[in-house]
Amino acid sequence: MTNSLRLRLVLLLFLAGGLTLGTAVYFTHNAARQELDALFDAQLAESAHVLLGTARREIAERIEHGTDEMPVAHEYEQTLVYQIWDVHGLIVRSATAPQTPLGDGTPGYTQAKINAKPWRVLTRWDPQHEFMIEIAEPLAGREHLARLIALKMLFPTLAIIPLLALLTWLAVGTGLRPLRQLRREVVQRSAERLEPLAIKNVPREVMPLVTALNDLFGRLKQSIEADKRFTADAAHELRTPLAALKTQAQVAMRASESTDRETALQHVLEGVDRATHLIEQLLTLARVDPEMASVHYQPLSLRHLTAEALGMIEPLARQKHIELALEKSDEAIINGDAGPLAILLRNLLDNAVRYTPAGGQVSVTVSHHPGQGVVLEVCDTGPGIPEEERVRTLERFYRIPGSGVQGSGLGLSIVQRIAARHKARLVLHAGSNGLGLCVKVIFPEHPPGLMRQPRI
Repeated sequence: MTNSLRLRLVLLLFLAGGLTLGTAVYFTHNAARQELDALFDAQLAESAHVLLGTARREIAERIEHGTDEMPVAHEYEQTLVYQIWDVHGLIVRSATAPQTPLGDGTPGYTQAKINAKPWRVLTRWDPQHEFMIEIAEPLAGREHLARLIALKMLFPTLAIIPLLALLTWLAVGTGLRPLRQLRREVVQRSAERLEPLAIKNVPREVMPLVTALNDLFGRLKQSIEADKRFTADAAHELRTPLAALKTQAQVAMRASESTDRETALQHVLEGVDRATHLIEQLLTLARVDPEMASVHYQPLSLRHLTAEALGMIEPLARQKHIELALEKSDEAIINGDAGPLAILLRNLLDNAVRYTPAGGQVSVTVSHHPGQGVVLEVCDTGPGIPEEERVRTLERFYRIPGSGVQGSGLGLSIVQRIAARHKARLVLHAGSNGLGLCVKVIFPEHPPGLMRQPRI
């Protein structure tokens, strides 16, 4: 029950209601106390006025009887004490009044301690300024009456708490009905149903949740469709090299001459190399999408990443006697993820080396153009790509007819995906003098001051 949203809402509502009720009782008590103070102060003033009006006659009677105490006439007077003074001292006092002064003699209302308890004292002189009366009342009675008034207001409210709790529970349940409807709709869906949830009549508070779910469904749908396309394409692309391997193996088995057998086996080895490269590219492509979905951008040195990629591809270039050169390398900082960017660089360089004939050249430049961006350019002296074919080379598994190179058709597709996720543009153009191919990746400029020390 502690994880029940309904219970939490009810408890929070009751907590808020309790605080509101407590505050109301507090202010009601204070207001009642102020009203009672005004009322009882007026009664003190009236009592003082009456006593002063009869002071001369009462004083004469007390002197005649030889006492300074006056009898209690009413039960209300049991809560009052008073003293009448003249210039010579105490003349008359009530039966319960002490011999000492009740107040400090200051005219008007004051607070005093009598028998260690707080009292309200009124001091007045008669019009002739012959007699002074001090009349006092204990404050405990006022406080008791104010508390009684507040409690009488509180008790009816407390009596309806059970009914209020039931109504609140039902009201919260009604308010949470859209969540229950949303739950039913999601539970009733099959794994294949990834269309967006209906947003009609969805409460504003639930709309962010529905929007987030719809975004999730959309991403899942795209991911599943991409996986299906990838599986279909991979099966199609692997079918041809595997069939060729089988054919060459059968030729080797049937060959009667050792030369024919060796030739067939050599074709098998070449086919295995091509299939291995294709599988590696397929695995790279399969890994790129999940990595790009959770990409962690940070400032990176493109010069350092390029140098690392050149070091990895150098053995392949040396094997083909290809000159690999880093012609220009500015200190260029980009915002990106090191893992996918390393894949981008390896594929660019691998493509360039594979399509460049022995003895050719592959050149790399990293340049920073303030206000425009950071440019990575890889140029080769290979056969190049006709202008009308350049857009299609970015499609998966597309190979240029008659290129003479057994590639997977995935390299530039992988580069395009990673570049797009880094908000970079991919430009293909002919090399100098129209020879070879140059692939240019233009990254947006890293915002200055975001991070002084790039990760290298």
